[in-house]
Amino acid sequence: MPTPIEQAEKRVLRLREVSDRYGLSRSTVYRLMGQGKFPKPIQLGPQAVAWRVEDLEEWLASRPAAGED
Repeated sequence: MPTPIEQAEKRVLRLREVSDRYGLSRSTVYRLMGQGKFPKPIQLGPQAVAWRVEDLEEWLASRPAAGED
């Protein structure tokens, strides 16, 4: 049976959840993706995408703390 951490790594978030959790607007998410500074989503269906929680957590961990250069 998978551990809670393993289950969380396999979870995906839709855009609204990404925006709520990370405080980013839709346009900011897509702008950062276009600049290669935000994880790309996975395709769920013809018009549905989501982001892997694991990818988002890696991105967040790579961000510098406030005041760091």
